[in-house]
Amino acid sequence: MSPAAVAGWAAVAVAGGLGWSMLALARGEEISAAWMVAAALGTYAIAYRFYSRFIATRVLRVDKHRATPAERLDNGVDFHPTDRRVLFGHHFAAVAGAGPLVGPVLAAQMGYLPGTIWIIVGVIFAGAVQDMVTLFFSTRRNGRSLGQMARDEIGPFGGAAALVAVFAIMIILLAVLALVIVNALAHSPWGVFSIGMTIPIAFFMGFYLRILRPGRVTEVSVIGVLLLLLAIVAGGWVAESSWADTFTLSPGALVLWMVAYGFVASVLPVWMLLAPRDYLSTFMKVGTIVLLAIGVLVAMPTLKMPAVTDFAARGDGPVFAGSLFPFVFVTIACGALSGFHSLVASGTTPKMIQKETQVRMVGYGAMLTESFVAVMAMIAACIIDPGLFFAINSPSGMIGSTVEAASAAVADFGFTISPQELAAAAAAVEEESLLSRTGGAPTFALGMSEIFSAVVGGSAMKAFWYHFAIMFEALFILTTLDAGTRVGRFMLQDTLGNLYKPFRQVSWAPGVWFTSAVVVGAWGYFLWVGVHDPLGGINQLFPLFGIANQLLAAVALAVCTTLLVKSGRLKWAWVTGVPLAWDVAVTLTASWQKIFSGNPRVGFFTQRQVYQDGINAGQLIPPAKDMGEMRTIVTNSTVDGVLAALFAVLIIVVILDAGRVCYRAIRHPEQVRLHEAPFEQSRIVAPAGLFATAEEKAELAAAEAAARSAGSGPGSGAAEGPGDERPEPVGRRT
Repeated sequence: MSPAAVAGWAAVAVAGGLGWSMLALARGEEISAAWMVAAALGTYAIAYRFYSRFIATRVLRVDKHRATPAERLDNGVDFHPTDRRVLFGHHFAAVAGAGPLVGPVLAAQMGYLPGTIWIIVGVIFAGAVQDMVTLFFSTRRNGRSLGQMARDEIGPFGGAAALVAVFAIMIILLAVLALVIVNALAHSPWGVFSIGMTIPIAFFMGFYLRILRPGRVTEVSVIGVLLLLLAIVAGGWVAESSWADTFTLSPGALVLWMVAYGFVASVLPVWMLLAPRDYLSTFMKVGTIVLLAIGVLVAMPTLKMPAVTDFAARGDGPVFAGSLFPFVFVTIACGALSGFHSLVASGTTPKMIQKETQVRMVGYGAMLTESFVAVMAMIAACIIDPGLFFAINSPSGMIGSTVEAASAAVADFGFTISPQELAAAAAAVEEESLLSRTGGAPTFALGMSEIFSAVVGGSAMKAFWYHFAIMFEALFILTTLDAGTRVGRFMLQDTLGNLYKPFRQVSWAPGVWFTSAVVVGAWGYFLWVGVHDPLGGINQLFPLFGIANQLLAAVALAVCTTLLVKSGRLKWAWVTGVPLAWDVAVTLTASWQKIFSGNPRVGFFTQRQVYQDGINAGQLIPPAKDMGEMRTIVTNSTVDGVLAALFAVLIIVVILDAGRVCYRAIRHPEQVRLHEAPFEQSRIVAPAGLFATAEEKAELAAAEAAARSAGSGPGSGAAEGPGDERPEPVGRRT
């Protein structure tokens, strides 16, 4: 690097170091949330510039000359070379769901420091690495799903365990995400209208890029963002108009619409709806988070939550029970390390990426972006009064249903807030009550409204910003649902392809329709039951969400580590092996405690026994309201305990079998068999990062000149995949 570059990166390191110093060393006083922003951005910048580049060039050895499956198998349905910026938007929107918004909020009960360390350090060495490496190896294997890669590379025994575990966990994750959307959009005409309008806007963008103005990414981006902003503003008008009743949907109606949308998004060509809609929503997602960060730097709110609370040591927190290790690392999944991401990285994205060299920007970069979302969620939770935080996030069985009872209960937690302050906080955002608004989303919305109202509009705008944040969260999560459904379809097709070969053709119409119907039917069933029964359906499986997601990450990291060893990269296997060891320690410890803990708030079977004893004694135990609910809780605890044990056993089988394969590959490298697609020369010229380097600009210019001399004319590459307008003709074929 030049001296100027060295000085610049030194300044970035100093800024990040100062942020970490303030967060770690300040005690007994409130510090500015701006230090958390500085620590995060400085660390992300250094990690992306140096660590991700090291992985791409030294560990993976990405090859810009090798054709990706999007280029080789392009069929305009599932395989489609997509401009890197559009693909980044799709990938980020697909992986950034409920986790980075609500997980950090819930983990804030332990204080702001433990969660922040895990979010930033975890994403650099675990989450972003998993996403990037999984994307690379899936791209080398024609976009195979994670479960199928496990079966191909580890073997039929461990692979079968992986296929069962991955698909079952996938359905649970999708149903949980869908439930969060239903809770956010039910009876909200503003949210339903604004989010619904993103669908026709996405269709317009897809056809604009494909037919009307091929390759004009910047042009269609501007149009799409303007239409999106109009849809958001119009949503407020609709909510106050005579159309409000039309867009006011019940939870049951929302379920039906979401199932229908999930099915359609899964079967349509990716360029038509999925990719442009995700790209469009990324503008709102990233734009809102960036504005939130700017708001923090302008308003300079202070972190009112202690750096580390007493709950971290005692493990008896009202938001969730359990000690700091392992439950903070399970509660904060998306934003640090999330197994769900590996499904997208081995699902839609590898079938759309133009160049292997783009796995760094798309895989590692998108995950860093999501991690910053999680940091902002932590800030939003920690700038509000701790007493208000615990009143919002504690269940009604602990704090009661009145502001007086809640005030007294919060005092027992070690924090103070008066009944008048609780009532005033609800009135400020035009809510009847904020008590026991559990799940994290209302807390994030409240913190977001505090920041935005301090910059724009003052207290008079707090209610507007609060309800805007609720809608923003729903949009954030919905894009994960549509991409997740398509990924689930790919997984099921790969699995059934082992039994009936036509299913291996991922765009085979009968297979597409059948598997899409099975996936949406599965998560739709759990969701439908869940919205009609507070203790049934997905509500029954909700306690498994965090552990199941992190166990899925263990599968992905095990597969990646195995592939590094089998492909002759043994000396670099620590890149995925170290985060694998950490994740296994966390998730299996958490699974053990959830199965065998004697604390009924932690252990499933202990909880089952407590409620069964209550039934035998004729005693009603909250939150059950009658004996029927008591019996339902007994059933739910039993099911959750059995599934937690089953998932843990399946993951152990996968890891042990992966270890066996690695051992054999080290001892007998000559017997190693990889399932990579054969090398084929790439004809696409495209930058690896967001901006083209000088070398890449020269290659693009040469490709443009070659295309003109061949008589293909400007824009000749657009039919193969969206590109840039000149002078940077991305996607040109040589």
